[in-house]
Amino acid sequence: MKKLITLLITLSVCSCIWAQTPTFPRNGVYDERPELYAFTNATIYIDARNVLENGTLLIKNGVIVGVGKDLQIPNGTVVTDLKGKRIYPALIDMESDYGMPEVKRTQGGGRGTPQQIESNKKGAYGWNQALNPETEAGKLFTVNNAKADEMRKLGFATVLTHHHDGIVRGSGALVTLATDSENSVIVRSPVSAHLSFSKGSSGQQYPNSPMGAMALLRQTYYDAEWYKNAGKNVEYNISLDAFNALSGLPTVFEATDKWSLLRADKLGDEFKTQYIFRGNGDEYQRIDEIKAAGGSLIVPLNFPAAFDVEDVWDADNVSLAEMKHWEMAPANAAALEKAGVSFVLTSALLKTKTEFWTNLRKAIEYGLSETKALEALTTAPAQLLKCDDKVGSLKTGAWANFIITSGNLFNADNVIYENWIRGKKYIINNLNQADIRGTYNLSMEAEKGKLTISGKPEKPEYQIVLSDTVKITPKVTYLNDLISLNFQTDRKAPNATTRLTGYREGTGFKGSGETAKGTPTKWEATLQEPIKLTEARRDSTRKPAPNVGKPLFPFVGFGNAEKPKSETLLIKNATVWTSDDAGILPNSDVLVENGKIARIGKNLSAANARVIDGTGKHLTPGIIDEHSHIALFSINEGGQSSSAEVRMSDVINPDDINIYRQLAGGVTMSQLLHGSANSIGGQSAVVKLKWGGNVSDMLLPEAQFIKFALGENVKQANSGNPTSRYPQTRMGVEQVFMDHFTRAREYERAWDSYNSMKTKIGMPVPRRDIELDALVEILNAKRFITCHSYVQSEINMLLKVADSLGFKINTFTHILEGYKVADKMKKHGAAGSSFADWWAYKMEVKDAIPYNAAILTKVGVLTSINSDDAEMARRLNQEAAKAVEYGGIAETEALKMVTINPAKIMHLDKRTGSIKTGKDADLVLWNNHPLSIYARPDYTIVEGAIYYSTEGDDKRRDEVEKERARLVQKMISAKTGGATAIRPPFRRQRMWHCEDVEGVMAEGEEQSEEEKK
Repeated sequence: MKKLITLLITLSVCSCIWAQTPTFPRNGVYDERPELYAFTNATIYIDARNVLENGTLLIKNGVIVGVGKDLQIPNGTVVTDLKGKRIYPALIDMESDYGMPEVKRTQGGGRGTPQQIESNKKGAYGWNQALNPETEAGKLFTVNNAKADEMRKLGFATVLTHHHDGIVRGSGALVTLATDSENSVIVRSPVSAHLSFSKGSSGQQYPNSPMGAMALLRQTYYDAEWYKNAGKNVEYNISLDAFNALSGLPTVFEATDKWSLLRADKLGDEFKTQYIFRGNGDEYQRIDEIKAAGGSLIVPLNFPAAFDVEDVWDADNVSLAEMKHWEMAPANAAALEKAGVSFVLTSALLKTKTEFWTNLRKAIEYGLSETKALEALTTAPAQLLKCDDKVGSLKTGAWANFIITSGNLFNADNVIYENWIRGKKYIINNLNQADIRGTYNLSMEAEKGKLTISGKPEKPEYQIVLSDTVKITPKVTYLNDLISLNFQTDRKAPNATTRLTGYREGTGFKGSGETAKGTPTKWEATLQEPIKLTEARRDSTRKPAPNVGKPLFPFVGFGNAEKPKSETLLIKNATVWTSDDAGILPNSDVLVENGKIARIGKNLSAANARVIDGTGKHLTPGIIDEHSHIALFSINEGGQSSSAEVRMSDVINPDDINIYRQLAGGVTMSQLLHGSANSIGGQSAVVKLKWGGNVSDMLLPEAQFIKFALGENVKQANSGNPTSRYPQTRMGVEQVFMDHFTRAREYERAWDSYNSMKTKIGMPVPRRDIELDALVEILNAKRFITCHSYVQSEINMLLKVADSLGFKINTFTHILEGYKVADKMKKHGAAGSSFADWWAYKMEVKDAIPYNAAILTKVGVLTSINSDDAEMARRLNQEAAKAVEYGGIAETEALKMVTINPAKIMHLDKRTGSIKTGKDADLVLWNNHPLSIYARPDYTIVEGAIYYSTEGDDKRRDEVEKERARLVQKMISAKTGGATAIRPPFRRQRMWHCEDVEGVMAEGEEQSEEEKK
């Protein structure tokens, strides 16, 4: 009785809620009868973890008013008996563009494309067209019945949709997939905020790189804070107003791969914002880092197709990473579940929506639990969107969003019959249509045989075998228990058709028809055996998931099964080139402990040390490359004349195979520089080459440098584009420096003045400008300049500018006419980082000479040899040796040009660059004289961990060959088994150089998959 009273009170309350008068007048008679439905005897999944057997679901006017057993069903209720069937909460997709206008992306961007520097957007909006926080999905949304029907058939009732255009994309709207008007379909708007690193339809030059997108977002956060506190007195800005309005909403950040996700997390941490990340399906490759990010993930089920590798040459175009991703991607969701990462699932990124259930069932086959899968499509997205009181479960008071199925939702044989959205029924398949699949004894008056019905319940497949054992595929029409079969019994007489018509009676069929000879006949099909259903196993009784191996660190060929760790090492009897005052120490030992050089001497011993025999070999400090562009996703943000705000640390790519290749050449540390597309470039990243580590493992944050540039590149003389970006002359380049540093001084004074005030009440806070922050750091000797330079006159110009404005040039890199200005460089205190013998590759290097490094050194300029090239860096020891040939530099001094000298240039000589007690154990053991062309490293050690060895390399080559062979055979088997296999495209990894700009490729060059992402 108590339960009945509660139910009646609930019904009464709901009647009050739903009896409200709508704002739209109705052209006709108002029919306000309550819509009461009861579904009885069903297995009801109230949520992913609570299941009710033989339960009843009561709904009224689109709301669940009761769920349980033995419920009292009010008079006037439409009752449906669902004995043997199941009810699940309808699914929710958090990543959708349903109902949004098409994004018309700007074409071009390559050579010959005119530049757009400023925004074309009319109105009091922000300065960059990629920032669209004012975009409201709720205002753009229009019902699309065809797309809604496509999603409803999959079991979805609700989606989070937003306009996928820009870096800041505005707000999302939660909408149902009903066929009502927009006013009825939109549940809540705004409900979320959306960000990405893609500028979308914007044709503006800035940003043209991932690091530029990161900087633009960073600056936008600062601008929004300033605008909220003081900026409204300075300007009216619709975009910043809107951005601040989004701050309280769940924020979804679209990531294109695992590193993009972690880059976004870094930004969120800076501004104390925890994002929800839309992933790309490769999160398993860095599961520890993904878990540490702390955000929930929206995980796609976009598994890659197998490659067609039957042709040996085609197979060579497929990388080991691509092969392993094909094998491991289906286990991504399972890996996230096992690691305890919060996630939801999405149908986004699939080539066709019809792949959704196939791929989801595959994910379950590979270890994802059914409970987690259902949770990730119902309660989890509802909770993230803070609407779990309305959707995601079948609890009392929630909307009547549910699906009726034939059985286990994750069973391949399952049929979704109906999808109810806010109490409105959408028929997917006939609920009352019986499952007729099975084997039947077929008898006609003149002939007997078998009728087999297979396929899916909603789409049966038919086959007849008569007494002559010939298999016949009939044409069948079956609807509402009426059936007709047409087939030819004689293939030699294709126009002779037997036609049978009948009806279902009990478990079989009977009827009449006409044979191919025109003779009337009676026929009957008697069920011999129903189809055996393959019920999906419960999580506790499932088959073990397929073995897909383990990820590599990094996830490429030659990656580590486990990340290298620092060891206690004792290198015995080597010729030790210290690159220090001690010079060369013959037959000496070096002990490494805790990543540091512990002792140097003869006849050393240490308990538990790994002993490496250095007899006849040479031990040197690790080679340091002062100018490199490896391990980066991009190198130039060329949209403006100054990009001092961008940070190369934002776009480090730990998966770059060039890290391993350069370890094989003895390189242990590199300065990853911005390119030379603009006068004031981006902030450098100095990294240790820790193959398999993540960004934080590699990065040396204490090294604070920035790239400047002179010459042809900064005025875009060689860009191939109709250029409008300032500067376009060498005089303009000088003015850029004068203007920016003058502004930086004024900016610093404004902050000093503000900070010095005893009371700040009523005083406007200055606007934080991260571009000028970097320049102020230069003025205060907290950040140091590395300047791309060639020509004497421009070098003189920048020295003059620096002296007049009171800052220093730390390093002139390239500096191919350095021999002409060595005295001035020494007076200023600038170092030189030169090529050994590059010249004649463009006009401004025509005066380069191979004696440059030797002359600079003899004048007293601190000099190093750099690569600026992924290939040259593998032989920097040989490049240094050229200073012996060209200029007579001593061998020990030549080696210093790639060890202690670049360490001094980067202000890291107290830590690395020489073999000295207490320094980092960054070491190379060579099999020959280190300046010999025959020398190669036997061991390359970074902070006491062996990251490369010839022995290990031989082992890795063998492992790669075996693993490739295994995966090739697996792909061939998949193709043979009917899986889709695509032909491998030819790709060549892009090697970055100073002048390379995003989207502008050299002739005949293609982007790698990582670059396309």
